Amino acid sequence: MAILPASRKVRSLNHSARRNAEGGTNNNLLLRADYTERAGVLHAAEFVRLKLRQILHEAGEVIKSVYFPNDGLISIIATQPDGKSVEVGLTGKEGFVGVPVVFGFRTSATTSVTQCDGTAYRIDAAALRGLLSKAPRFQASLQRYAMILGAQSIQLAACNRLHGAEERLARWLLMSHDRIGNTTMPLTQEFLAQMLGTRRSTVSLSASVLQKRGMITYTRGNVTIVDRHHLEEAACDCYGIIQQQKRNWQAEVENVRHRTLLRA
Repeated sequence: MAILPASRKVRSLNHSARRNAEGGTNNNLLLRADYTERAGVLHAAEFVRLKLRQILHEAGEVIKSVYFPNDGLISIIATQPDGKSVEVGLTGKEGFVGVPVVFGFRTSATTSVTQCDGTAYRIDAAALRGLLSKAPRFQASLQRYAMILGAQSIQLAACNRLHGAEERLARWLLMSHDRIGNTTMPLTQEFLAQMLGTRRSTVSLSASVLQKRGMITYTRGNVTIVDRHHLEEAACDCYGIIQQQKRNWQAEVENVRHRTLLRA
């Protein structure tokens, strides 16, 4: 599988395009941020295009930049010394890539790679650390997202150990669709096998089963979701557990915010 280094394939837009893009961010964390704090982040950020199979961070390497996706899909991958790897997290416009930076760390424990073309705001890691010291609400928002991503990773670890490939493939497709929005995704057997931590032949068999049941169509290099409702039924409980935990925590935050406003 060809994966492109970030240094080769991240392309910055010109000043005019960047200025226009700043007014139209789709990143949920930036959209929900306090206006002044968001303005500070966007002023220091750069609007960039991301390419398919592009590495944003390498495990063990210094995190030079943090990414706030506007669209697209990024996999968080854990790689073993023997070269075997498995996906332990997924993020898109709901989050950001570069979680360790928020907690004062300089290096990444995992590899972050894009699943499709997209765009993002890229900010220098040191610049973000400096901004967060002056943006406590935005910092808290990033920390809350880090907890959501951590809970997702814990559930995926259980999923990879306890559930069959067919259930995991259905769960993965649902999670990807939630973030991309498009029902057709450019996915090869090799890449899916890496994400699910299984063999290509197993992915092929699982995809064939889902296709025969009318949930997806699968051609070389592309998967299209045809029947999401039945795909949800075919997925393991992990998809629902991850979604419910996120909703529970978001509700807790809203309740605290509501009580604060009532006291004001």
